[in-house]
Amino acid sequence: MRKLLLGLMLWAAPVWAKGERAGAFDYYVLALSWSPTWCALEGDARGADQCDDRHDYGWTLHGLWPQNERGWPSYCRTSHRDASRGQTGAMTDIMGSGGLAWHQWKKHGRCSGLSAADYFDASRAAYTSVKRPAVFRKLQDAVKLPAKVVEEAFLESNPDLVADMVTITCKNRRIQEVRICLTKDLDPRRCGKDVINDCSMSNALLDPIR
Repeated sequence: MRKLLLGLMLWAAPVWAKGERAGAFDYYVLALSWSPTWCALEGDARGADQCDDRHDYGWTLHGLWPQNERGWPSYCRTSHRDASRGQTGAMTDIMGSGGLAWHQWKKHGRCSGLSAADYFDASRAAYTSVKRPAVFRKLQDAVKLPAKVVEEAFLESNPDLVADMVTITCKNRRIQEVRICLTKDLDPRRCGKDVINDCSMSNALLDPIR
């Protein structure tokens, strides 16, 4: 009986374990992380090079994520070759590490339906298309501020964006990320319902660049 039950369980196993089909998504989410927050919460404990004082990372590229109107694909099956070490290492200047670039390719890039070279080119193009407000690089000390202020700064610096295209996230009472929704052609668009909700904190911590 146990063998029969085990056989039935294996037969009924969900196919999502193999990953969704590459290229089947509705739009992109461009995720920009505030590097000092990531370092304070994770990077320092790991001894990450990104957090070394010789760097001055601010808003780094977390990733360009294929997204559906509800939910998102991940670890998709693709016919393209995996990213090389050279390709992931070349993203360090805007991502902080080649390791993050490799993880983003595996989890999200394969789902784009693009080759690794084209995915990283699109990621860099999306990143450079958004103007990061200079005010955040001028901070001398940590400040507490409403998360809405961060969104307003991005909207002011990027006139093509409106509020429903931008989401601010918080983690452990800190400003974590700015997420911007883009079409497959990398034009701004309204975010889906499961992306659009902002952090509502009125006193989120924002550390200065190191």
